[in-house]
Amino acid sequence: MRKLKMKLLASGAMALMTGCFFGKSKTVDAQTAKEANPNESIYNIKIMQLDEKTSLDLSQYKGKKILFVNTASECGFTPQYEDLQKLQNKYPEKLVVIGSPCNQFGGQEPGGSEQIASFCKKNFGVTFMMTQKLEVKGENQHPLYQWLTRKTKNGVLESEVKWNFNKFLVDENGKLMAYFASTTGPMSSNITDLIDK
Repeated sequence: MRKLKMKLLASGAMALMTGCFFGKSKTVDAQTAKEANPNESIYNIKIMQLDEKTSLDLSQYKGKKILFVNTASECGFTPQYEDLQKLQNKYPEKLVVIGSPCNQFGGQEPGGSEQIASFCKKNFGVTFMMTQKLEVKGENQHPLYQWLTRKTKNGVLESEVKWNFNKFLVDENGKLMAYFASTTGPMSSNITDLIDK
């Protein structure tokens, strides 16, 4: 475990030294959020769970906030898995954390589904929902991330996934509330204050 943490810290330091930008957090103001009507419903998006066999029905989470996070196993931010699990444990009735493995940033998620699942459980005790490995930007951007990053779909916010562990918070009615950079920790008050609303 110590070797893993050292490797992940080195990875994060390298990303910083090479001038990598992790994105700038954005929050939808209360009035805009209240009046917002997404052009498409996030609950209609089709996505598979990590086993790539079971469909994940997002509509089952109506009435709860959802935190979407693009994850990676070999990133300097990978230890955030631990706090993502703590966040899920803190708000079991109010929040669903959904991680989506992605290999588009530094090739830091090279493993297959079984390897990713084993890594997350063994090293960080992850039990929150994980989706199939997917692309969060570019030509093959998954529809979920099209919705999360495009104002033409979500109705309120234009953004871009800059690195691993960017976060998007959706409210109980399927409206986008905020985008958080990789540097915003899962247990940050920036996130928990919005969950508590």
